[in-house]
Amino acid sequence: MTKTFRIDRRGFLCGGASFFLAGCTSGMERQFKLPVSPQNDPYYLSLYGPLPDERFPVPAVDLKKVDPAYYRRVVDYDGPERPGTLVVDTPNRYLYLVAENGQALRYGVGIGRDGFAWSGRARIAYKRAWPTWTPPAEMVARQPELEKFRNGMPPGLQNPLGARALYIFDGNRDTLYRVHGTMEEWSIGRAVSSGCVRLLNQDVIDLASRVPNNTPIIVRPA
Repeated sequence: MTKTFRIDRRGFLCGGASFFLAGCTSGMERQFKLPVSPQNDPYYLSLYGPLPDERFPVPAVDLKKVDPAYYRRVVDYDGPERPGTLVVDTPNRYLYLVAENGQALRYGVGIGRDGFAWSGRARIAYKRAWPTWTPPAEMVARQPELEKFRNGMPPGLQNPLGARALYIFDGNRDTLYRVHGTMEEWSIGRAVSSGCVRLLNQDVIDLASRVPNNTPIIVRPA
């Protein structure tokens, strides 16, 4: 039996109810009301607000540093992938969690810079909350200042893997690429990392809560 995948729209949209109700004002009030920019939209301010209950409390995202096109949202999706699949649209800097009924949950991402980009079909072998980051030997060779982290950098807000990491395997082989969090808001929508796919910490926490181990992932080439 095929297991269907549904986005919990109630959980995803719950923060928006008050915003929509707030829009039910009289014609006179609407006449003098200035439009709310996405950066000041109460819904997105709630979606990307602080997470004080995390092991390392996560501060609110400065939405002025993120293009609104990369805010998390439910979108129409007409790709051929089965529900439950992760799809990284490298050229457009999006990650999709495919749902049924022609929809997907879309996140903005930062991707690998030229020379370090990776693409292909693989799986999320496992996930880690507040992971240790261990730079590959070849990265240490390129950047000697990372020698002190050869055996691992402890978790925390400054750890390059952020609040969550999803480990990408090709069969039983670790590709050394990850889907992970970041504190660097400005990097979303850009090609900056060493091949990994980075999301805002609020987004990667949400994503990790939705996908089980062995979730298939497709990274489309640039």
